[in-house]
Amino acid sequence: MRVGSPCMNDKELYARILGIERPWIVSEVKLDMKAREVVVCVAVDPATRLLCATCGKAAPGYDSRRRRWRHLDTCQLRTILEADVPRVECPTDGIQQISVPWSEPHSRFTALFESLVIDWLRVAPIKSVADLLDMSWDEVDTILQRAVKRGLERRKLEVPARIGVDETSFQKRHEYVTIVTALDGEPRVLHVADDRRTESLDSFYSQLSKAQLEGIEVVAMDMHRPYINATRNRLEAADDKIAFDRFHVAKHLNDAVNITRRQENKALLEQGDQTLVGTRYWWLQRAGLEPIADSIEGFQDFAKGILKTARAWAIKEAAAMLWSFRHRKTALRAWKRWLAWAMRSRLEPIRRAAMLIKEHLAGIVTAIVTRTTNAAAEGINSRIQWIKKMACGFRNRERFRNAIYFHLGGLDLHPQLSNVTHTDS
Repeated sequence: MRVGSPCMNDKELYARILGIERPWIVSEVKLDMKAREVVVCVAVDPATRLLCATCGKAAPGYDSRRRRWRHLDTCQLRTILEADVPRVECPTDGIQQISVPWSEPHSRFTALFESLVIDWLRVAPIKSVADLLDMSWDEVDTILQRAVKRGLERRKLEVPARIGVDETSFQKRHEYVTIVTALDGEPRVLHVADDRRTESLDSFYSQLSKAQLEGIEVVAMDMHRPYINATRNRLEAADDKIAFDRFHVAKHLNDAVNITRRQENKALLEQGDQTLVGTRYWWLQRAGLEPIADSIEGFQDFAKGILKTARAWAIKEAAAMLWSFRHRKTALRAWKRWLAWAMRSRLEPIRRAAMLIKEHLAGIVTAIVTRTTNAAAEGINSRIQWIKKMACGFRNRERFRNAIYFHLGGLDLHPQLSNVTHTDS
């Protein structure tokens, strides 16, 4: 066989392909067409002085253990590396197996093959990757788990000035995990914790240094008391940093309008009046947007009528206009005027929503003046649900957590090829 200008035998060819360098040599290449497999036997030069894998000092040989690693296929043939890996007897560290440059310790696959699996796992579920590469589900899952562990160990946790905190469902029956997301730059998951308690978010804060905690300027979240408590316990001037997302404020007001509509519709139907029948979605849309403008002729006049629902809707729409302010004092003044109107409305659902907003007003104003939204965290949440759907659900919390880190953690997942070996040639 001629590759380039010099003649090259099969041993030299595979040594080049696999990047095998001294003191390791390819001693034999065995082809088994029945098994559709190529076995590349690799050995260490007998003249090589062996070093302890722990302390790096020269140590006498003890014995060797035969190991096999799967490599990238060669011409559609499964390719296996096989080597008798020496063990040394170190006076300090005891019996140690030397490392090999083509694979990480305790792995049954070469670094290049693991990288291929990791790349496939980014776009396909474990079962599909296993079928594609003729592997077992457990083999592929082991590579994923090891990749996440590797990535987390390499990661230097850099906490941005803005973070988002959200919850996402793990399984049915109200089982949740807490997700902390970086809102500055490319959204990425910083932390995943079980449940949605104070301790869940505190487990993120507890791993940060004092300087990192002081560097957090905004924490976007919904009005979940445990998250508020955890942030207040850990951050100085926390009430000036907590920002309540506009989406959640709007949700509470929409719920108030809908409750008002249901109550009024029931009262009107008892009188034979069907004015509000089939109008639910009109009241939950923003004014001037489809389908409100064209749903019924003269909707604006209809909304200005004497209906309680119309008054609740007007209060909700007025609140939506208060998110355009730039300065804290003017925003605070405008919201206080709105609160006075809402409290005088004599609409109990609106009053309850107004009381909730009043209790969390500082965080709402912070979200307004800092232009902070938890949309990135909500987007991450949607992608997590896609991951869960692709995997057909998770029964194990650790696997669910690692799947989130794998796809959304921005981690360095691939094994690193190294020419370092614990030998001294």
